Amino acid sequence: MTGTDEVRPAREREMGLDAESGKPLLLLIGSSSKRNREFILRSVAPRYRLWLLQPAEVSWEAPYVAGNTVVDNTDAVKLVEAAREVAARHDVAGVFCYDEGLVWPAAFVSQALGLPGNPPEVIAACRDKNATRVALDEAGVPQPISIGVASLDEALAAADKIGYPVVLKPRGLAGSMGVKLAAGPGEVTAAYAAATAVSYPGVPVYEVSVLVEEYVDGPEISVDAVFYGGNCVPLALARKRVGFAPFFEEVGHLVDAADPLLTDPELVDALRRAHEALGFHTGVTHTEFRLGPRGPRLLEVNARLGGDMIPYLGHLATGVDLALAAADVAAGREPDTAFTHRKVATVAFLYPERDLTVETVTVHEDRLTPPVHSAEVLADPGAVLRLPPRGYIARYGRIITLADTPEEAQVDTAGIIEITGRPLEATPAEVAAR
Repeated sequence: MTGTDEVRPAREREMGLDAESGKPLLLLIGSSSKRNREFILRSVAPRYRLWLLQPAEVSWEAPYVAGNTVVDNTDAVKLVEAAREVAARHDVAGVFCYDEGLVWPAAFVSQALGLPGNPPEVIAACRDKNATRVALDEAGVPQPISIGVASLDEALAAADKIGYPVVLKPRGLAGSMGVKLAAGPGEVTAAYAAATAVSYPGVPVYEVSVLVEEYVDGPEISVDAVFYGGNCVPLALARKRVGFAPFFEEVGHLVDAADPLLTDPELVDALRRAHEALGFHTGVTHTEFRLGPRGPRLLEVNARLGGDMIPYLGHLATGVDLALAAADVAAGREPDTAFTHRKVATVAFLYPERDLTVETVTVHEDRLTPPVHSAEVLADPGAVLRLPPRGYIARYGRIITLADTPEEAQVDTAGIIEITGRPLEATPAEVAAR
């Protein structure tokens, strides 16, 4: 646990929303961004009262929460103390968290209050990609060869040992930030620099901070699955589109309720064994695989709902609400995992052609024809968008489609969302690096 001996009192506020409804109360650890995560609270709030614990006062979350505590939720000591104060006055059913940087401190809360969940050391093993590799290796789960390194010289030696091409990645991050392919020794320096240049709030920086891994050539997928009562149920399998090679920026996903991989024995077995090896037994995870020539190879296990709207795509495609399933499991309830229909949902993220400062982003509503389900702006005027390696997730728009088949769901969405902006000049360091 982190923190200090003195825990400062947190600021609390009861908002009165459904206070007498009898709905179970969940402690919500962080809320993240409205544009990317509001769909979760929209699904969960009708069934649960939510008490939000985060450093800021309630803003966009107000329609969905019953109360809030202003507290540093990256500090496990302070977070547990604040949670105890809420639990002293209210019956708390569970702890709910979907933020990558907060799942570890959230685990201390569920443990301290005796609520459903996984021990902090299990979540830490998922967060730490090197610890994941060690656990999966001991369990014989198929995965890429991986070597942790603390310097460029060690990275070069590891790449020579593994054999090119190799992938260099930060040990503790997610979302493919800082992940880069190196085809030969001459590309390792830039890849190592990219892997060590990025950070994320709440994510630890390790002394051995980079993994050098075998490159598995093949499509990349993710599986959002629910674990409850000894059962593992894959619910949303997303086929990923990546861009900006040699980086692996995630630019789109396709979720097909009829995807045969959802019931593929080899893939499901690897999923089960990986979680057993890590000790994860209660909750929803987002697990990534590469489908190589020798079968699926597990890349990482994230102890949270998937990002990039994947749970929402799963809901559209299958009728199963992954966000609500995650809340149910957090409350100790059996989730509903029965598909009600079988469709195909996709998301495409729009990026500028070059680094720029956003002036306007416009959705042309008259062009929203089927199978387009929605088109949304992701960048406000004044936002600075930098493409890899100068920045990541530099998206200005998102388009979701829904159809009966993969072919029908994948359409040309050009012109639906338009951006204008001022190009950014390269810095002297960027010019020198060219």
